[in-house]
Amino acid sequence: MTTILSMKDFRPIKTEKTVISIRMDMDLLKTIDKHSQETDISRNEFIVQCIEYALNNLKN
Repeated sequence: MTTILSMKDFRPIKTEKTVISIRMDMDLLKTIDKHSQETDISRNEFIVQCIEYALNNLKN
């Protein structure tokens, strides 16, 4: 059975974001671009998800 949602069910959430600048090795950037294209997400979103994953999986 498929549930159909209407727009009245949509609740947009705005998260606060800021622009930063980083320097990285060109080979690393090429690897990031390759993986972001393969997963069909932006470079920015790929980098953010990688950082979140790394932070959530740090061993203390």
